[in-house]
Amino acid sequence: MFDINIVLFYGITFGILIMTIVYTFVRYLYSKEIFYISYCFMQIFSLIFIISYSKLFEINILVQEFSLVIASIFAVVFAINYYEGNFFPKITNFKELLFNTFLLNVVILTAFYHYILFEYLPYTIIYAILFISLIFNLKQGFKPALIYVIGWSIFCILLFIFDFKNLYNQMGYFDLVLVVFAIEAMLFTISIAYKYNDLKIQNKNFEKMVLQQSKFVKSGEMIANITHQFRQPLNNISYILMNLKKRFENKNLDEIYFDKKINQANEQVIFLSKTIDDFKEFYIESKEKVLFSVKEAINNAITILSADLKSNNIELEVNFETFEDIQIYGVKNELSQVVFSLVSNSIDILKNIKNPKIKIDIFCDSAEVKITVLDNAGGIKTKNIKKIFEPYFTTKELGTGLGLYLVKMIIEESFSGKILVENKKEGACFSLFFEKAI
Repeated sequence: MFDINIVLFYGITFGILIMTIVYTFVRYLYSKEIFYISYCFMQIFSLIFIISYSKLFEINILVQEFSLVIASIFAVVFAINYYEGNFFPKITNFKELLFNTFLLNVVILTAFYHYILFEYLPYTIIYAILFISLIFNLKQGFKPALIYVIGWSIFCILLFIFDFKNLYNQMGYFDLVLVVFAIEAMLFTISIAYKYNDLKIQNKNFEKMVLQQSKFVKSGEMIANITHQFRQPLNNISYILMNLKKRFENKNLDEIYFDKKINQANEQVIFLSKTIDDFKEFYIESKEKVLFSVKEAINNAITILSADLKSNNIELEVNFETFEDIQIYGVKNELSQVVFSLVSNSIDILKNIKNPKIKIDIFCDSAEVKITVLDNAGGIKTKNIKKIFEPYFTTKELGTGLGLYLVKMIIEESFSGKILVENKKEGACFSLFFEKAI
């Protein structure tokens, strides 16, 4: 028979380990970070080890030894992936060499004492590697590893000063290994929570960088469209000036004809100015959310693409199945970017299609605004339709694979909306859903 208190304490330890296994596995599913899954597997084999170690079950000693080896391997994988900074410090002079050698000896001695105290190799491996990470990269600021290392170091120092291990064993308390398993799990949970927040910030910065990169990738295409689009208005202005000059030289320039040609020239200048303004909006970094007209945002994108649509003989139809001044809340230029990206993709596919057509429909009910973009290019291959929103996935020879990924990111994060894609009889249909502004 086993002491009920021993069984209870082992049960608590098993429970804590199972919680860390589930927690890190869920985090891995969300983030796909290797250090989560490696820590998860380390704790799985640590759980097997501690179950065998407890002698509560009849388990072969080889299982215990095997689980210790595998847990140690995963501990190395975890610590290396969790490691922050350089593995080797930059040494520029003899003083730095002596100082870093001293610090390395401190790590080795502390890790050795850590093992003597707790007698569990995987945790000693993690402690040693993360301790090195901390002391060799102190200048890089606060890191999640700091919580882990400082927590264990303080614990080790207190045990050493008060000779706690001997006292603990003499008093006949629970096995210190159990205490270590429980404390390690709690310390790492605190550390991993900070690491998760740090990753979220990094992801936000990455998404912002990718968004800007995507804008610059598209800028070449936009400039080509604008160049083509500017040519006709500039030619018209040139013809107007030539006509005015000819009339003037022939002394046949009356006020009515002069005013007529000036108005025509002003119309061309206004068109050019609007095109420039629409182009500028794509590069405004403002994230300020406001109420704005859906029609204006769509028209801004179409203005940039009109030359490309015309040169490829693509018919574009915009239908409002609701009142045209419908508004939504968000960042106006980002909706323009979404429409530009979707229509631009359709243009690329429609270049070799007979009677090419793109249709944009805007619907609205009491709660939601829906925008659909449909082309007649035949649709997306079934094997690709689930991948098109993944970053860097592309079927184009010169594509970046960022366009639709950013479209999805903008709709979900800037508008709290959603995007769906399906194949219709004519071709691919993208449906965008936004909350209607009150």
